[in-house]
Amino acid sequence: MMRTSKTEIRSAGRPRAPLADHPLAGVIEVLGSPMTYRAGREIYGQGEPADCLYKVVTGTVRTLKILADGRRQIGSFYSPDDIFGLEIGTDHAFSAEAVTDTKVLVVRRSALVGLASHDGAIAQEMWKVEAGELARIQNHILLLVQSAQERVVSFLLEMAGRTPAGRPIELPMSRQDIADYLGLTIETVSRTLATLDREGAIHFLTPHSVVVRQRSELARLGV
Repeated sequence: MMRTSKTEIRSAGRPRAPLADHPLAGVIEVLGSPMTYRAGREIYGQGEPADCLYKVVTGTVRTLKILADGRRQIGSFYSPDDIFGLEIGTDHAFSAEAVTDTKVLVVRRSALVGLASHDGAIAQEMWKVEAGELARIQNHILLLVQSAQERVVSFLLEMAGRTPAGRPIELPMSRQDIADYLGLTIETVSRTLATLDREGAIHFLTPHSVVVRQRSELARLGV
């Protein structure tokens, strides 16, 4: 599926639940139009108008930009139930792509702003999303000044925080994606993961599924 076009976004043709009964995610589920994207397809481009908000239903999304020297910088990864695409400015600072086959719900930003102007709860939740994105950016900046091992450990702990207790951490992204997110080479990422596995802090069930054996030890390594 190609990127979202304005004509593709419509009101969902299903019965409406009372909007006042829904938080922001629920409103998006009521108003959002489902869109599907194959792995690697662009959802929106850097510099395009930020006139829509997105909620991941299935799959994984990455935001990225191409730097002046041609390197790729990944800004964030978004998993099911995450909301993305809300910018402080009027245009997207990063592009967004599907990491895996992905389904999202898309809703116009103007529709949410209109609701927020009459509903304090929706306005507060939109503010929380914006604040969360700012915190995500700040944490990423701090991440990039850490050592290679600390960056990899911090990434694993971030992904663990999105995973229910007792379940393996799923890493649907490639090693190159992880490297571009952490500002490292793919060789450094692979070597660091192998070292953590060999030392018993983690254990890879598959290349994309890992178990944290010693979370306290892993956290110590990430300090």
